Amino acid sequence: MSDISLKIGALPDRTPQKLTALIDPPLAADLEDYARIHAATYGAEASVAVLVPLMLEAFLLSDPGFRKAVKTQVRR
Repeated sequence: MSDISLKIGALPDRTPQKLTALIDPPLAADLEDYARIHAATYGAEASVAVLVPLMLEAFLLSDPGFRKAVKTQVRR
C-alpha cells in the first residue's frame, strides 16, 4: 500500500450485471415509445436496453422511503 492519499479512493466495481426481466406487452410498447421520444428529443438513438437502467436508477433515487431504508440498513 502507498503512503499517497487521494481525495478519490479506490473505485467500486462498475462491472455491469445482467438482469433478465419479463414485462407485459403494454409496458414494452411504452418503453419503445419512450425510446422513440427520447431519440427525437435528443437527436441520438438510445435503445430500451440502454434506457431502462437509467430509468431504474432515477426511480430509486426519487424514492424517499428507499433512500431512508438504505441509510438505516447495512449494505452488502
